[in-house]
Amino acid sequence: MRMSVLTIVKDRPEHLAQLIEGLGRSETLPGELLIVDMGSDPPVEVQATPYPVHIVRLDQAGLPLAAARNAAAHAARGDMLLFLDVDCIPMRGLTTAMADALDGQDALICAEALYLGPRDARGQWDETALMSRAKPHPVRPFPAVGLREEQNAGLFWSLIFGIRRERFVELGGFDEGFSGYGAEDTDFGFRAKAAAMPLLFMGGTGAFHQYHDVIDPPLQHLADIVRNARLFRKKWGMWPMEGWLDAFEKAELIARVGDSISLLRLPTVIELDRARVATPD
Repeated sequence: MRMSVLTIVKDRPEHLAQLIEGLGRSETLPGELLIVDMGSDPPVEVQATPYPVHIVRLDQAGLPLAAARNAAAHAARGDMLLFLDVDCIPMRGLTTAMADALDGQDALICAEALYLGPRDARGQWDETALMSRAKPHPVRPFPAVGLREEQNAGLFWSLIFGIRRERFVELGGFDEGFSGYGAEDTDFGFRAKAAAMPLLFMGGTGAFHQYHDVIDPPLQHLADIVRNARLFRKKWGMWPMEGWLDAFEKAELIARVGDSISLLRLPTVIELDRARVATPD
């Protein structure tokens, strides 16, 4: 088996259904799809697909992102791993292009996400039509085609990325010391760079990011972000997620002094409502 596609999910059945539909339209079907269900209610169930699907149940509180991705990789059988967030619809050429790229490059490879509007891919959809309406991320430029090396390890994102299975194992996967939401992917990118693994951005094909509301900054994950920021600072001597931390400081939710960060209070319901927007995450 060449490629395993891996996704993690909690309570997003509509998004998962479109990811599965997109994979079924791929030029090259994956060897398998691994789904880690992080306590969805009801639990994830999948109808018949033209490729094998395996579901792993992960019974942990909150959003154990690092542990879930590691569980998916542990269960996968492919020589190549393609991680897709559940709100992504892979384009027809993604699996083929990622396999070809990983054949030629022993690297950490991110593919581009194009962002859909609120009425796109809600039921029947056509890739050409989606392509005409989708928009690129405002601050993450990708090459039009081919691969471009990215020197800033902080720009690694776990939304859509590929890696050879043996390299994922050698890196030790995601650090599960980062519990819940935030910084686990930046840490993975930093550890890949420390291991002299190139970070490449791949253009020409990728995935469509399905619309959903987000809270920006992610106030609902404040406690996780503070805890994980402490760990990242201890490991790397710098703060991750600077934009979010700056916003939390401005709102007097946290305080930073030197290497320390303190959680002053939790956000109010009003603050959470005001932060709810519809922008790329």
